[in-house]
Amino acid sequence: MRRKIQELQPNPLLRLIGRWNPGSEIRSWADGLTGERATAKRLSRLRNHGWFTLHAIQWSSGADIDHLAIGPAGVFSINSKRHRGKAVWYGDTAITVNGTTTRHIAISQSEARRASRVLSRRCGGEIPVRPVISVVDASKLTVKNANPPVLVLAVAHIDRVLSGLTPTLPADQIERIYGVARDARTWAG
Repeated sequence: MRRKIQELQPNPLLRLIGRWNPGSEIRSWADGLTGERATAKRLSRLRNHGWFTLHAIQWSSGADIDHLAIGPAGVFSINSKRHRGKAVWYGDTAITVNGTTTRHIAISQSEARRASRVLSRRCGGEIPVRPVISVVDASKLTVKNANPPVLVLAVAHIDRVLSGLTPTLPADQIERIYGVARDARTWAG
């Protein structure tokens, strides 16, 4: 994200001004970067509980996975979504932000399926990846779903929720998946 922001505005002073200009593309990217940093900071707390995390995993297409968490409860593809001061509502199949429907759920599910296919192929066995959306700086987050296909969590709770899930992976498998996931060649094809 930092590269994209610098690409949009090479001049540091104009880049700084752009970060404060509502509606600017630079501000949008800067908000995204702030959300990703907040999520990364919370995910770092998982290290002491047997988890590994990776950030900004680049696909060959130029897209990326914001965060990948690998630990006792499995593998999670995490999208950071910063909705500063907005009301976020998650029902059965959609997320709305201030009443406007988003594509967050579909995009997160697609990303997790793709990550699962790649990791499964490279690890030589089925590696399920569960999608998660980390909501950053929302004024209110309402989840109305007893068994959501995507975990939607306030960033402040992400480490506690993931570390509290039922363990499904032994330590050696966690390390094997992490070794594969941190190899850039895994995501290049």
